[in-house]
Amino acid sequence: MQKIIIYQIFTRLFGNRNTTRQENGSIAENGCGKMNDFDQATLKRMARMGVSHVWYTGLLRHATQTDYSRYGIPRNHPAIVKGKAGSPYAITDYYDIDPDLATSVERRMQEFEQLVERTHQAGMKVVIDFVPNHVAREYHSIAKPKGVKDLGQGDDPQQGFSPQNNFYYCPGERFAPHFDLSRGAEEPYCEEPAKATGNDCFNNAPGGNDWYETVKLNYGVDYYAGRVGHFDPMPSTWKKMADILLFWAGKQVDAFRCDMAEMVPAEFWAYATTKVRRKYPHVQFIGEVYNPNEYRHYIASGFDYLYDKVGMYDTMRAVICHQAPASAITRAWQQTDDIRQHMLYFLENHDEQRVASDFFAGSGIKGIPGLVASVLMQQNPFMLYAGEEYGERGMDKEGFSGCDGRTTIFDYWSIDTLCRAAWKTLSDEEKQIFEMHQKVMSLAVKEKAVTDGIFFDLMYVNGHLDRQYVFLRKADRELLLVAVNFDDRPVSIGVNLPAHAFDFLGILEKKISATDLLSGKKQTLDLKKDGCLALQLETRGCVVFKMKLPAKLVK
Repeated sequence: MQKIIIYQIFTRLFGNRNTTRQENGSIAENGCGKMNDFDQATLKRMARMGVSHVWYTGLLRHATQTDYSRYGIPRNHPAIVKGKAGSPYAITDYYDIDPDLATSVERRMQEFEQLVERTHQAGMKVVIDFVPNHVAREYHSIAKPKGVKDLGQGDDPQQGFSPQNNFYYCPGERFAPHFDLSRGAEEPYCEEPAKATGNDCFNNAPGGNDWYETVKLNYGVDYYAGRVGHFDPMPSTWKKMADILLFWAGKQVDAFRCDMAEMVPAEFWAYATTKVRRKYPHVQFIGEVYNPNEYRHYIASGFDYLYDKVGMYDTMRAVICHQAPASAITRAWQQTDDIRQHMLYFLENHDEQRVASDFFAGSGIKGIPGLVASVLMQQNPFMLYAGEEYGERGMDKEGFSGCDGRTTIFDYWSIDTLCRAAWKTLSDEEKQIFEMHQKVMSLAVKEKAVTDGIFFDLMYVNGHLDRQYVFLRKADRELLLVAVNFDDRPVSIGVNLPAHAFDFLGILEKKISATDLLSGKKQTLDLKKDGCLALQLETRGCVVFKMKLPAKLVK
């Protein structure tokens, strides 16, 4: 069994080495990363880091203030584009690749196909975004296959809701948000009747904090009548969106990260995932679902993995920041224990603040215990966000995205640590953070006790531990003892080993030599029922003791 490690890359930023970093800068001023930046050497480095899946974020063509009209690409009105580069979640053409990312704009689809091929040759799978809930306000496909009807084509805009409309409308009302609709353009943006906004804003006047640059897609749910579903006959949007998934699966995409999946009815997902897998059985679906009460519903509808944001991410963040005891991690995994294989753990992504930011832990080192616990305690996938492995701080004020501890998704920019990693000018601390990420992910991929082993949480007999988390993993004759320290000081701890652990894991008592897989140091551990192990942990330090059990010690 393979441990899935997803490496999320914001494609526009990853390969950009332009350090001008002009606030609100244009693509000419600040530069832009390209798909061709991912050459074989770069991809092989990712694979050596333990990465199994690369999520190339922001590949599909989306609304932007950059003018590509000379290539036949429609211009977007700046009033409804967030930032100079635009949000990758305001798609203007589901069948097209974003021209910013191409070395040759005319050959952007071929460059994408070559990127997929190179990624596969490096032994990794390709994940792209599928944004099903909303599109850009000026959505118009110029790349759709022959015979495909565009979204909105055939809609009756005089009906606020119709099961066969692709959008929701506000009949008789013009789009009138709470900001200037000119924003530097010669003519103001005009939309009449107004379409409902992507974050379920069903009126003509979204605010500045709404997803005003997007419009909500209609899957047959009548929100005006209290979320009544009309799924028979099948809504027009269902087939159009399933066809988009089939189009990209046909280009050898291995998995779709489905944006705001829970804002789309589960009935659609059951239909779409079944239809795609009928032709492409290997394709995986990763859902951004934030309501734990809906987790099992969406898994039953075909999702392989769901974000464990409200549970494990929020808990791990609180533990790292000393806002919750380490024992809270136990409660977090117990909430989803019956579906644990489906939960995707992470410490960062494009929506969340960087661990090293002033808004989170203030240091990448402080996140290491959370990394070790998140990656090693279960068999489920882990996601790493590019730059996280160097302790990227995300404290730039890029433009539309202010100084908020996040790496911008709206602006042309370059990531400081990624640039310095390429130039081999990382600080000693950044090198240390990278080395630890590399070791931990390598263990996750290579150690059978992690990929296939049983998990045993030791916290229920170690209530005295407030800022340390300890657990066991075992497969065949290999036993791992993992202990992580969230404290800002070195500690000496006693780890209680309950008799139940010996029975559950099928091991016998004995003194045994153990090797810390992170440091290489050896220590003799006395495995005794209801005994206590003495461990030393450095400041924010971790140990992963591996023991090879003699055959006679394994039941």
